Amino acid sequence: MDILIGSKNPTKVDAVKKVFPNVDVKAVNVPSLVSEQPFSDEETREGAINRAKNCLTDHSGALSIGLEGGVMYVDGQLFLCNWGALITAEGKTHTASGARIALPSIIDQQLKQGVELGVIMDEYAKKQGVRNKEGAIGIFTNELVSRQSMFEHVVMLLKGQWEYNQNH
Repeated sequence: MDILIGSKNPTKVDAVKKVFPNVDVKAVNVPSLVSEQPFSDEETREGAINRAKNCLTDHSGALSIGLEGGVMYVDGQLFLCNWGALITAEGKTHTASGARIALPSIIDQQLKQGVELGVIMDEYAKKQGVRNKEGAIGIFTNELVSRQSMFEHVVMLLKGQWEYNQNH
């Protein structure tokens, strides 16, 4: 069995490899077809589904996974959110969401000005490539939760749904 992951971002690819350790995982650079910075649960979920679907354009017979990070509001407070989608070779789609954490108001202000979260986080943390390493969740949890481990949890939810549906 092969698994296609709709991103070459190392945190996403490594999350899939960790949850599916004995499977050939191939990273495919595909578009999410949503805005560069998704601003709702719905848009972030749609981006994950689109990434999984777009993996299958040139490949068939494989599982495909799309992972997407975004932000969303709850009672006026901005939160980090993330979604994943797994599409089977037969076309069945499973989706799942993971951890959420409130973001500081300074982040909210910059996002509203059109700056993407990855760019903001590099400046905020005074680091390079935060989106490819610890992610915003790593910064704001004092690295107790990394971007990879957050996506691993989402991939576990997807894998569990897929396995359950194979047996029922």
